[in-house]
Amino acid sequence: MSDAKSDQPILLEVKNLKTWFPIRRGLLQRTVGHVKAVDDVSFFVRRGETLGLVGESGCGKTTVGRTLLRLIPNSGGDVRFDGRDVFAANALDLRNLRREMQIIFQDPGGSLNPRMRVGNIIGEPLEVHGLTSGPDETRARVEELLVKCGMWKQAADRYPHEFSGGQRQRIGIARALALNPRLIVCDEPTSALDVSIQSQILNLLADLQQEMGLSYLFISHDMAVIHHICDRIAVMFNGKIVEEGTRDEIINAPKHEYTQALLSAVPEADPRRKKQRIKLANARM
Repeated sequence: MSDAKSDQPILLEVKNLKTWFPIRRGLLQRTVGHVKAVDDVSFFVRRGETLGLVGESGCGKTTVGRTLLRLIPNSGGDVRFDGRDVFAANALDLRNLRREMQIIFQDPGGSLNPRMRVGNIIGEPLEVHGLTSGPDETRARVEELLVKCGMWKQAADRYPHEFSGGQRQRIGIARALALNPRLIVCDEPTSALDVSIQSQILNLLADLQQEMGLSYLFISHDMAVIHHICDRIAVMFNGKIVEEGTRDEIINAPKHEYTQALLSAVPEADPRRKKQRIKLANARM
């Protein structure tokens, strides 16, 4: 991470976050235990930086992102955004927080309403939050966002199914940017895309961050993607963060055996070089 970013104040602070799901059994569906999807997780994100949250599928990283946005109820812990208590926010405060904290979903097709035109999908949050004075201003803002995300203005008149996966993800990014957020949770935004399109989306996110001063919580299972875009990395395993550090510290000198196993699974570009895979008995790799 650059010195400029390390000097920035903390925008998002997560302390001892817990998200447990009840296990119910019997005729009366009594709670007999809990699945500890997120168990005592702590981290922070500075202004203008990207924190990568990496781990295998099912480790709880997506649950972290959705819990801190209050899309899933938490079981404990504290989340503060720019000093404000997210979990204690009332309806009005939460509405204001929604403008500053947005999410880009993993599946660009499933996250866009197939019955709405692109212009309505991107323009809806602008109208809900009263950020435009009428249809003409909303349309102008939608077109501006589309162009900023590498699309064309006339795309606003079409439906999501008329676009490729990469184009749909650009539309999802435009929607996330509509309210001028300061933090975006990127929930595996490239995992459903071809490799060539992945790099385009990652470069777009990097350009938008530089232009708009955005902070990202970038969730992924792909160490190569994390290495490309993140300033710092937090490695998650079985609901807990097992290692955290700068990108170079994690990639070049991993301390935890799970981090070492993740890195050993990254494909080697040179077929003549052989890499020793590390396998953990209790990891689904």
